[in-house]
Amino acid sequence: MQVAIDISEFSYLPAQAQALGVAAPPVERLTLPLAGGRQVSALRYGAGAPEITLLHGAGLNAHTWDTTVLSLQRPVLVLDLAGHGDSSWRDDLDYTPRTLAVDVAAALDTWTDRPQLVVGQSLGGLTGAALASARPDLVSALIVVDITPGIDTSAGPAALREFYAGPTDFASRDELVDRAIAFGFGGSRPDTERGVLLNTRMRDDGRVEWKHHFAHLAAQALEAHAPGDESAPSLLSDAGWEDLARTTAPITLVRATDGFVSASDAEDFARRLPHARVVTVTATHNAQETAPSELAALITSTLPSADL
Repeated sequence: MQVAIDISEFSYLPAQAQALGVAAPPVERLTLPLAGGRQVSALRYGAGAPEITLLHGAGLNAHTWDTTVLSLQRPVLVLDLAGHGDSSWRDDLDYTPRTLAVDVAAALDTWTDRPQLVVGQSLGGLTGAALASARPDLVSALIVVDITPGIDTSAGPAALREFYAGPTDFASRDELVDRAIAFGFGGSRPDTERGVLLNTRMRDDGRVEWKHHFAHLAAQALEAHAPGDESAPSLLSDAGWEDLARTTAPITLVRATDGFVSASDAEDFARRLPHARVVTVTATHNAQETAPSELAALITSTLPSADL
């Protein structure tokens, strides 16, 4: 295992912490080499062993959880999924939840010493379900934020498809911030500017491009979305229902009022998984950015230790 600290990527944390009236925790970037020359990267916040692991959605990275982590004030592990942030891109272009979960399991085997409360937003939520199904020893509870398997593509994913159908490079970061806000992604403009800065890079020709691989693949992948099966899975495959059904850990669905999961989607979730809990929060799809305090409170109350 290698540990690298890049102070510049954490430059926003003190101001964010001050705005919340909390102390900024110690944080470090972790890097774990994987077979085939790839690597998985993560951020570890706080002192002590984490019992919470956070997984971001498609096109995002670990820093999308910064404000939620500050609100938690607990040790937390936050991963960059394959193809995102500082984790390696996949040559096979396979970013389906069950494939992503393999890297997550390797990271938890290395960086945690106890089962985790896994919180996954969007694609991270389906990845968390795949992890909980395949490796129940690693997951004490699962919170799925604003996604359900096989979700109706006429709703939220259609917005994602349209968002990524445009250019993948821009004249400036401001242009990209304007586009993200127009599509309802992110929170305030300063928060969106921070997210764009941490999720893009400047090319030699001066153009700004997405740092994550998903931006180059998402439009095609979502356009081709179908319910999917074992032989032809999709990113939003309804095969995720099987993963959720096999999950023995407690499950919570968080539905964002202005997100991708409709009231009928939430009802379907509750019908399929009668032992799961469904909670509604006032937020956009990226609830970790637009309702971080509410989400942090829910996470804290869901910790197994909260019952002691």
